[in-house]
Amino acid sequence: MDRLVDLLQKRGFCVEALTDLGEVAEKANQLHRKGRLRALVGAGGDGTAAELANRTAPGVPISLLAVGTANLLAKHFGFSARPERVCRTLVEGRLAPLDAGLANGRLFLVVIGCGFDAEVVRQVHEHRLAAGQGGGHIGYASYFKPVWQCIRSYRYPEIRVYCDGRDCEPLRVHWAFACNLPRYGWGIPLAMQAESDDGRLDLCTYRGDSLLRGVRFAIAAHLGGWHTRLSGCRLSRASRLRFVSDQAVAYQLDGDPGGMLPVEVDVLPNRLTLLVP
Repeated sequence: MDRLVDLLQKRGFCVEALTDLGEVAEKANQLHRKGRLRALVGAGGDGTAAELANRTAPGVPISLLAVGTANLLAKHFGFSARPERVCRTLVEGRLAPLDAGLANGRLFLVVIGCGFDAEVVRQVHEHRLAAGQGGGHIGYASYFKPVWQCIRSYRYPEIRVYCDGRDCEPLRVHWAFACNLPRYGWGIPLAMQAESDDGRLDLCTYRGDSLLRGVRFAIAAHLGGWHTRLSGCRLSRASRLRFVSDQAVAYQLDGDPGGMLPVEVDVLPNRLTLLVP
């Protein structure tokens, strides 16, 4: 970040480096209203981008110094972890609209997941809190123990998915993802037809209530999207979703814990403005 600040100052920008999210959002909103904000730059990954989006007004231009874990948003739009490239983006980049999902009042930018993956995310978060890490940085290694625990104990409760507000017969599944971008963690192509500015989320669901079927789904998804050929997998698009379960089922938003079902999801078309390469 120090290197990026130095580069931008040499290009004539007025730069402030802040760590308090409340202060960051307040100043960004003020400068945007005055027409003085080139961009709000988050140093982090998908969770950081979502947090900034939740705290800033529509239209505030957001960019990233991509130093997160999965960096799905960064990989999709070409954000870099190199200060020189980020500086070039801030000087020469273009503005791009991005839809956002709204889940029980909270914005997400990449994906909402319900079921096994969300339970892993919930346990990772709990382990971080127990270890005193708070909001500290994590890596893929942080997921090994929670994944193993979920493999041993997860019971794959049924999830009912209602699409576009319809009260007709719901989808009854055990894995559910609503994607705003084509790829999920580790680059898995869950919804390769997803478009980030079409006003809809791409829903990927799978009916697989056992570890064996879950492993089959995960491996097929890793192999270039072969999960779409499985009999229990279904892809569709919707602008409004409702996820419900009669049992305790977690959901995650952009890799951070969201809470427990039920959750109501809406799409906010072009809610964000990104400054991209």
